[in-house]
Amino acid sequence: MAKFPDVEDRAPDFTLPSTAGEITLSKRLEASAVLLVFYPGDETSVCTKQLCDYQGNLSVFAGLGIDVLAVNPQGLDSHRKFADKYGLSFPLLADTDKSVCRSYGALGLLGMAKRALVVIGRDGIIKWRRTDFPFLRRTASELREVISSLGLSQAQ
Repeated sequence: MAKFPDVEDRAPDFTLPSTAGEITLSKRLEASAVLLVFYPGDETSVCTKQLCDYQGNLSVFAGLGIDVLAVNPQGLDSHRKFADKYGLSFPLLADTDKSVCRSYGALGLLGMAKRALVVIGRDGIIKWRRTDFPFLRRTASELREVISSLGLSQAQ
């Protein structure tokens, strides 16, 4: 049995501060499916490339009915500077007590967020998840294919 929720499990709900104000997962799911992007750190090379790639493809994600939310344990000041510097318009969530990272199995041994992706349907069920090595990242193109294959509908 997994120590964290896996595909076909209910996603743990949470409320966190973000660069776009307070975010509650269950409220976001009322409008669209969600892609949770757990990432190790603001201003790191791989994370910057990954999040900038997703920013450049937000309209693609929106067209697939996906709301992008990025999460790590750093504070809002760090997130705001990072988002402003790179023009990231999707919310960066501050999980400073690491409870959300921990509940999703996205917390590494040294307390740093793992690079993990979780797609949650509108029904609150995890449809897909992937954890990568810190130096690897899923591109927006790869995610588009995965999300398209899930057949997410407005009801999911």
